[in-house]
Parts: sequence; structure tokens; C-alpha cells
Amino acid sequence: MTGVKALFEPKSVVLIGSSKIREKIGMTSPQMFESVIYNMTKHFKGETHIVDLEGKKGAKTVSKLPHTPDLGVVMLPPSASIKQLHNGAKKGIKAFVLLTGGFKNPQRKQLADLKREHGIRILGPNTIMGVINTSNGLNTTFERDLMPQRGTISVISQSGGVGACLLDWASSYGIGVNKFAFMGDKIDIDDIDLLQYFDKDSKTQVICLYIEGIEKGTEFIKTAQEVVKKKPILVLKGGKTREAARRALSHTASIAGSDVVFDAAFKKAGIIRVEDIEELLNAAIALAKQPPLKGDNIAIVSNVGGPAILAADAIANVGLKLATLSEKTRTRIESRYPGIEAANPIDLIADARRERYTFVLDKVLSDPNVDGALVINMLKSSFFEPEDALAVAETSNKHPEKPVVDVPAGGEDFSLVQKVLRETNIPVYNLPEKAAKALKALRIYDEITKTPKKQS
Repeated sequence: MTGVKALFEPKSVVLIGSSKIREKIGMTSPQMFESVIYNMTKHFKGETHIVDLEGKKGAKTVSKLPHTPDLGVVMLPPSASIKQLHNGAKKGIKAFVLLTGGFKNPQRKQLADLKREHGIRILGPNTIMGVINTSNGLNTTFERDLMPQRGTISVISQSGGVGACLLDWASSYGIGVNKFAFMGDKIDIDDIDLLQYFDKDSKTQVICLYIEGIEKGTEFIKTAQEVVKKKPILVLKGGKTREAARRALSHTASIAGSDVVFDAAFKKAGIIRVEDIEELLNAAIALAKQPPLKGDNIAIVSNVGGPAILAADAIANVGLKLATLSEKTRTRIESRYPGIEAANPIDLIADARRERYTFVLDKVLSDPNVDGALVINMLKSSFFEPEDALAVAETSNKHPEKPVVDVPAGGEDFSLVQKVLRETNIPVYNLPEKAAKALKALRIYDEITKTPKKQS
């Protein structure tokens, strides 16, 4: 097993560290070593070998291992890391993850020389957390038991800190994740390599990308243009301002460049750009669970009036439109429920339960004037119960070509409804504004993948 595939699909892994060395400033420590060992031995379904420079845990050198592992995970200071890569490369290990940082330019050159001499692939250095694959339990992070649920969203993060935030968010809210890659300094394996891997990975449906800089711009754009034909790519770019760009250079050795240039590059590549971490995951959830939005016309179905008005504002603010319901749709709804005015947004009244949501949402999604729906179902101040939300998922399944998002606005209401809908195809958001942005991402992806019309 060689190349990037060995990062995520190894049958055997060796963890190389020290039960004694602790840097005064740096990540190398017995605590990191022990925590990575804990995560890997608990979660990883393949073989986990240990090399401890002190010989207290496992073997003392790579040469003493019974066979050659597919992947080496190194968590040592720069000089010791380079020595271990050299030993591992001679042993035949083809891919390495360097969790720790602090590598100076001469040491970076040594890593590049090792890559050329032995044909090895290197993720890092300074990845901090390395890689995660929820399918085989691969987890090189040092946060014990931090393993997200299985899903179809794969994440590439140049920053360990931003990646950790995304990982924590995904784990806390039960967001389904396929794979995580923390790139670090990109001395070898970069976003292009990872995009190419995820393009072929059948378990990845949506790709999230946090970057601070791109070194090979033309190749990056060409790669992304091919990937987005099958899978959406979302990007959060750090270093937008001049001050932040300078910091990015010292943070992950990034060439940040002008934000205007990056924005143009993302548009050319067909990448959807977001503004913050939460929007990145919110859009990813929608793209993983719902079809692209094929038009701008949105229907709002709600059991409360005020949040529905806010939702209407949010829809307009992101550049979408309120759908004009057909006379046939309005007549059917008002004939069944005389107390409801079937004008968009539709207020089902606070006593609405499962049956009313099912009927109205079905008629709305059947309307040719409607391209998608934003549903609001608040619990407080209403008779709605969390289990009633299943009506949204069941009705949406009858109209698989039209996306539906759900908003149980608030805190506790959101948590209760999200638990009911977590395993369904319905994305759930705690504010209408977030749901509107998610619908916009679905609309943008439809425009990206739409086949250009031939000129007559």
C-alpha cells in the first residue's frame, strides 16, 4: 500500500514516540504519545505497533518490528523525527504522518530529500492531529475518545486548531463524518493530493476544506473543477486580511496572497466559499443530505408567525425568493383547513401537529412553482411534539428532487427535534438564517454542476 491511500486505509500502523521526551516549547510529550496509543488501540481495526525510543512501550526501533507497517505516525522533535523517517523508509514504510512541528528550513529540506530518495509520502509536519477514518477506526488524534459518527462528509484542514474545532462541532452535534485530514505545513501531501483521493473515495459525498494558502494554484483549480462534477467542495479561507495573512505565513508556512485572487480562483474552480466554521458544516450537512436546489423559489411552512417572517427575510437576504403558490395548492390547503391562509410563508397555527404538517408540506412540494422548502416547527408556545417532526422527513422522501430544511428555532427545541431527525435525510438548524444559507449552498451547487446550454 503506497501513497495517500495508506494515510486512510492502512492495514497496520506504527506509532513512533517517546515515553520520556518532553519539549520545553512544542507538542512532543509522553502525554501525547500515550493518548495517541490509547485512541489507536481502542478504535483502529487494523494492527497497531508501537516504537518507544526508551523501549518502555513496544519496540525500541522500527527495525525490530515483525513486519513493515503501511503507515508511520511520528510524534517527536524535528531531529528525532527525521531520523525515524529515515529508519522507517529503509524498513519499507511508504507513508508518514508528522504530528509535531517546529521544523526549520534545513530540516524541511531533509524531509523533501527523504521523500525523493525513498519515494515516501509525508503528511505534515505540524499536523497536530493527523488523520481520522471513521470506517476503520483510524484515529491519530490525542483527544481521547473523540471519534465522530460515521457519515459522508470528509474534512481537510490546514490548521490543527480549526480542524479540532470542526471535529468537536461534528462530534457534539452528531454530524456524520467520513474522514479527517490535518495537513499542517504541507511539505509533501497537500490539498490537491487529498482532493484527488476523496474524488475516488466512494464513502465521501461532500468535501470541506480549510486553507490558509495554496502553492500550486493552477493545478488546484484544475483538480477542483474535476471533483465538483461529482462532489461539492466547500472552502473556508483563513488569512483574508493583510494582518491575518502575515500570521498565516508563520503559522503553517502558507503563501496566503490576495483574497480577491483566491475568491476568483474558488469561483473558477466551482468551489463554494463560506464565511465561518459553522456555515461550513451547516452547508456540508445540507449538501450531504439533500439534492441540489434547481430554482430560487422557496416555500416556508411554519407553526409560528414571527420566525416565519424572519425566515422570509433570510431567504431574500441570501438571494433566493419566496415562491408564489399556485391557486390549486392554496385551494387544497384552505379547503382542508379553513382557518389557514395559504399565502407564503404559510402559518399552520400553533396547534399544528404531525397530520397538518404532512398534508400541507406535501401539497407545497407538489406545487411546480416551489423549488424547495424551509420548515419551522417550534415546541415552545406551540402544541408540536418532537416526534411530529418525522412528518417532515417522511413527506420530503416523497419529493426527492426538492430540498427541505428544518428549523426548530432556539436551543432546547433544536436539541429535541434534532435527536428525532438526526438519522433522517433532513438537515436541522437552530435559526432560519442558517437554514437559508444552507439552501443557498444547494442552489450554488446546482448552478456549478448544471450543463451549459448550447448556443443556437
